[in-house]
Amino acid sequence: MDIKQLTDEINRFVTAKGWYRPDSPYQQTPRNIAVSIAVEAAEILEHFQFDEQPDDPDALAGELADVANYLFQLAYLLNIDLEQAILDKLQVNYARTWKRPSSDL
Repeated sequence: MDIKQLTDEINRFVTAKGWYRPDSPYQQTPRNIAVSIAVEAAEILEHFQFDEQPDDPDALAGELADVANYLFQLAYLLNIDLEQAILDKLQVNYARTWKRPSSDL
């Protein structure tokens, strides 16, 4: 399954829940979805709060899936070709250099 097919599946789910309806209490606006990405990303961090490895890899997988679902939905709502955006960003990053982290911390 590719990004487009995953996005279509996410949209079927959101539509089935009625969240695209104007009267939905869970409005699927770009702003709300962006906030949801940040919230779910913070939930990923909880799995690493006091440890280098997660205690529950299945729960972590669910949080990663939540972030991906919201990310794909946000790209859809904003008409961003996420596949192309990822490829473009990789090209930019190939040309970048990163400063080596200081070991004096």
